[in-house]
Amino acid sequence: KFPKILSDKIVGVEATRLYNDAQIMLSKIINEKWFTAKGVYGLFPANSVNYDDIEIYTNEKRNNLLTTIHSLRQQTQKPPGQCNFALADFIAPKETKKNDYIGAFAVASGFNMEERIKQFENDHDDYSSIMLKALADRFAEAFAERLHELVRKEYWGYTPNESLSHEKLISESYKGIRPAPGYPACPDHTEKELLWKLIDVEENAGIKLTESFAMYPTAAVSGWYFSHPDSRYFGLGKINHDQIKNYAKRKGLDFKNIEKWLSPNLGYTPDNN
Repeated sequence: KFPKILSDKIVGVEATRLYNDAQIMLSKIINEKWFTAKGVYGLFPANSVNYDDIEIYTNEKRNNLLTTIHSLRQQTQKPPGQCNFALADFIAPKETKKNDYIGAFAVASGFNMEERIKQFENDHDDYSSIMLKALADRFAEAFAERLHELVRKEYWGYTPNESLSHEKLISESYKGIRPAPGYPACPDHTEKELLWKLIDVEENAGIKLTESFAMYPTAAVSGWYFSHPDSRYFGLGKINHDQIKNYAKRKGLDFKNIEKWLSPNLGYTPDNN
């Protein structure tokens, strides 16, 4: 781990050189404004319905549905007393009549750095090109971390007195989570389309979705905000045919299409007919 790697007997010399080069480029990025960053977030009234879906509303009366997002539930057999989680578990069920909320966000850095990348590549300077892309990724992750902190402490304000060290922030010792579509707890990339529409990401932050739901600029992070004190990250793992069928019906999408997007999580061999 950093900074111990800088004094490592095997890789310390190269790690130190890389670190120093990155610091020089980082200063240039800031002082010469090599690229910019943009982001958007939204907070909405929400309740879970039918165990695995989350309704998002336009107002506090919760009488006007804005959209519905869909979660998937773990199906791996666990020891007695252990739960099979879905993200919807961390939002109050509608029938409880408790007013709950959910957040959505998308951030990106690296806007306007294409010319700089092109210049490095024309000069056959792959080292600098790769480093610039890596630093843009780090800026995006830092942006997501900082925005989440502001949401927790000020914008949503569910932990106004939070005071964590840098190490505690890195280890995610705070209350709440920000899972991203396409990652272990919600591996379905198609849910990004609902997120993009919900907070109008392209209009408000200039971040585009490709046909394969990749984000552009590529140095980007998006996801959902959950505030429940017991909310946690988890891996979905393998899921069965029955859930895929139910999930496709809930989303109103073709079964085979959902199988394709969730192929790494299938606990069965698809029928190719």
